Amino acid sequence: MKPFEPVYIIDGARSPFLKSRNVPGPFSASDLATIAGRALLARQPFAPEELDEVIVGCAGPSVDEVNIGRVIALRLGCGNKVPGWTVMRNCASGMQALDSAIANIQNGRSQLVLAGGVDALSRTPLLYSDKMVMWFSRMAQARSLGAKLGMFAKLRLGMLLTPVIGIVKGLTDPVVNLMMGQTAENLAWKFGISRQQMDEVSVASHKKVSNAQKAGHFDEIVPLIDANGKVYAEDDGVRHDSSIEGLAKLKPFFDRKYGKITPGNSSQITDGAAWLLLASAEAVEKYKLSPIGKITDTQWAALDPAQMGLGPVHAATPILQRHGLGLNDLDAWEINEAFAAQVMGCVKAWEDPAYCKEELGLDAPLGTLDANKLNIDGGAIALGHPVGASGTRIVLHLLQILRREKKQRGMAAICIGGGQGGAVLVENL
Repeated sequence: MKPFEPVYIIDGARSPFLKSRNVPGPFSASDLATIAGRALLARQPFAPEELDEVIVGCAGPSVDEVNIGRVIALRLGCGNKVPGWTVMRNCASGMQALDSAIANIQNGRSQLVLAGGVDALSRTPLLYSDKMVMWFSRMAQARSLGAKLGMFAKLRLGMLLTPVIGIVKGLTDPVVNLMMGQTAENLAWKFGISRQQMDEVSVASHKKVSNAQKAGHFDEIVPLIDANGKVYAEDDGVRHDSSIEGLAKLKPFFDRKYGKITPGNSSQITDGAAWLLLASAEAVEKYKLSPIGKITDTQWAALDPAQMGLGPVHAATPILQRHGLGLNDLDAWEINEAFAAQVMGCVKAWEDPAYCKEELGLDAPLGTLDANKLNIDGGAIALGHPVGASGTRIVLHLLQILRREKKQRGMAAICIGGGQGGAVLVENL
């Protein structure tokens, strides 16, 4: 395998992650990305027009922002000649944007790239059923008044009152016909993870985020201001008073009879955007940039879609092997918290001799990941999981932690709907 040529991280920024509250949020996806991106580019020693490309990961772009990468590039003032494009790898779309930028930098096509991810999940549309769509189609074909009245006679109230919830459909795997939460139930059963253990992880996530906010550890956030002048300065999904007792009152959502996965031990449906500015060594010298870190390896992996939550294990393990590293040789880990059971499942998979041998081809388990190195400032259970943005956020915040703690190396890993995993090895400079 050809040696990985490091790519430099120059800077990064993100929007606050805003929890969906069952109504469309105050910002479109391109609003979120544009506001955060403008602040990031404004502090650079080059003009936006000098970027080689803008790459955006987005799992659910709006129909009026289909190639949202190009929309954002133009709104950022990059000019007509800077290409902007969009990538989609479900939950790792933002990580895929980074990897696409890395590939173009490594092969010499680009030197300076703005890459990131965004989703405004609160704006995921409600869809009409096929029956209702057919009714609209036939109504449009009706020419006479009698024909139109005849169509109204065929309209049933149930056709109007039973819309297809777009986000539910989007979070259901069409091959195994399981919602993402049901795949987490599979991991809870596979590794014997209890409801109590999941809720403990969830409470810890909220407490970590709460403490990090109070300590000012999310300084990568660019505040937002809506049309009414309201300021959104921080992630608003954290529950500062989260408790085991409170979470215990919530009912299972994905398997209402036997399940353990609840809204409280799952990631939140959220709107948000995150960016990294990536550069080659030549661009660093040309623009006299001061890198804050570098990406020294990436990996993608695939596995059974019904156990998609173990994707981080399959993606991160080959990186560890290539670099001769154990789990705890790294200083920090970010594993996206899609579900508490999913993160716990990853930890247990590395501990399990049978799983490591049969699924990873290892002679022995990798051991126990030090809990003090995992999601140090909390994760998506408290912060939210705007699908397209999370892969970028965990890389950005991992680097923030390494710099703050004066540590060297860390791994960001994410599970992906459809049965995949992605991982990125980061070094602090």
